[in-house]
Amino acid sequence: MGVTTQGTIYGINGPVVRVRGDHAFQMMEMVLVGHEKLIGEVIRVLEDETIVQVYENTTGLKPGEPVIPTGRPLTVKLGPGIIGNIFDGIERPLTSIAQESGPFIGRGTVMDNLDTEKLWDVKVLVHSGDTVKPGMVIAQVQETPSVVHHVMVPPNIEGVVEDAANDGKYPITKTIVRVRKGKATHDLTLVQEWPVRTPRPYKRRLPMNEPLITGQRVIDSLFPLAKGGTAAIPGGFGTGKTLTQHQLAKWSNADIIVYVGCGERGNEITQVLEDFPNLIDPRNNRPLMERTVLIANTSNMPVAAREASIYTGITLAEYYRDMGYHVALMADSTSRWAEALREISGRLEEMPAEEGFPAYLPSRLSEFYERAGMVETLGEEKGSVSIIGAVSPQGGDFSEPVTQNTKRFIRCFWALDKSLAYTRHYPAINWMDSYSEYTEDLQDWYTGNTAPDFMEKRERLSRILQEEGKLLEIVKLIGSDILPDEQKLILESARVIRQGFLQQNAYHEQDTYVPVRKQYNMMKSVLHLHDQAARLVSKGIPVSVITRTGVFEEVVKIKYTISNQDMEAFETLNSRIDSILSDIEESYRGTERRRYV
Repeated sequence: MGVTTQGTIYGINGPVVRVRGDHAFQMMEMVLVGHEKLIGEVIRVLEDETIVQVYENTTGLKPGEPVIPTGRPLTVKLGPGIIGNIFDGIERPLTSIAQESGPFIGRGTVMDNLDTEKLWDVKVLVHSGDTVKPGMVIAQVQETPSVVHHVMVPPNIEGVVEDAANDGKYPITKTIVRVRKGKATHDLTLVQEWPVRTPRPYKRRLPMNEPLITGQRVIDSLFPLAKGGTAAIPGGFGTGKTLTQHQLAKWSNADIIVYVGCGERGNEITQVLEDFPNLIDPRNNRPLMERTVLIANTSNMPVAAREASIYTGITLAEYYRDMGYHVALMADSTSRWAEALREISGRLEEMPAEEGFPAYLPSRLSEFYERAGMVETLGEEKGSVSIIGAVSPQGGDFSEPVTQNTKRFIRCFWALDKSLAYTRHYPAINWMDSYSEYTEDLQDWYTGNTAPDFMEKRERLSRILQEEGKLLEIVKLIGSDILPDEQKLILESARVIRQGFLQQNAYHEQDTYVPVRKQYNMMKSVLHLHDQAARLVSKGIPVSVITRTGVFEEVVKIKYTISNQDMEAFETLNSRIDSILSDIEESYRGTERRRYV
């Protein structure tokens, strides 16, 4: 019997479809399932059957319907038109689908991932006879007013240019360069395809010694993230994961933002889709969407597409990295993605591990996070992909498997605290539970670009907060009144750090973003006040006398009272602190002299 070109459905279990027939399916091959040609992917090949996960709703699918192989893996199209677009988990354009099928995605919807009719203004950079190599830029397109799209030679092609088009307006399907190597000829267009589960190649990894500046003080100063690094934001419901990622998307010094809404509630994704187009890019006062890609996959969409969405997002991010851009990918949230893995694993009747998650959860997380990095691209550019993944542990329990396994593969942990969020302290990043392993890697950058003693000031701030944590345990037992003044000063200085430095108002015009230089001066002023007050306390002056002057409250308010550009105002502030505390010291000396007489 000869090999047929298709299989036949004989079993359906949610998104998992079992296929039989004399066929030749391959692992991870994309297939078309049923009469409606639903998109699916082969995830297991046995002797007598093939298991397919379907990326669309399988309601109404029946045994006996055909399953057609495509001969290629699940891929995405990479070319002009990605930036500013909104896709689902398998790169179908949601805006175009909405125009055609209404508010709900029709099953079996087949639509070009990118607009094939739009004409792009193309500047061709190579000529006949030129030698081209993988990753080399052959043309440029002004994709948006904020992003120049570099059209590159695909990673597996090299040779001599046989023919090149003139500058002009072309659709993405038009051949602009023809490359020959030996007898093989390759027609290069503005678009290329890439399998989402295969990392895009690069020349070599580079050290991560430059921070991703976010303008958020608790992140930049205490728990910095390097460009090309990995970070997790775990937190329960209402702790501000999404708002924190919005702030990072808006203010971080990444060139491109890829936001993956993976399995979140529909109203939350809707808020993202409504908010992002209205955000203004602080770099050029143009819409932020001009350098942003949104991938929306809500919790009521098929779980298999949710599982694929983060691979789609990271592939788009790697593509722009290869152009030499610094890309920040926000995944919100990896917990919902892990739940999709768990549901599919259960339908496959695999042996469950902790809390029902599949045993391969750690390796899948590793595959995702390890695609981040600062690299030298095939085109000899310097680019990076930074991954910031939100984690939604049930009940805020950080001991659950997704959070614990994520900590194995990330080097920056921003732990959101429910109690801080309930007291309106945002960002609700708990300074006792959070950490960053990039501090030493970034030390030279902070020293050279901010101040030689930046890291020293940061360490001192952290120590004061840690000492406060220890003292609060004592205060809970015996109260603060019986503490010695040295320890009362620690509590007062820590309060200034918490309220004046760590707490930040995302809706305040000045406080929403703070440059690193101002962050340093704020730390310097807080520590200057602490040191001067400690000097008075050592001379027997009570902390209560110092606090009555209002100097601590004045320092708390400097985030509002001193502008982000006026660094000279901090010298004035420090002089004022010296003057106030000197007056206290003189007054105290006078009182002591009168008492002595």
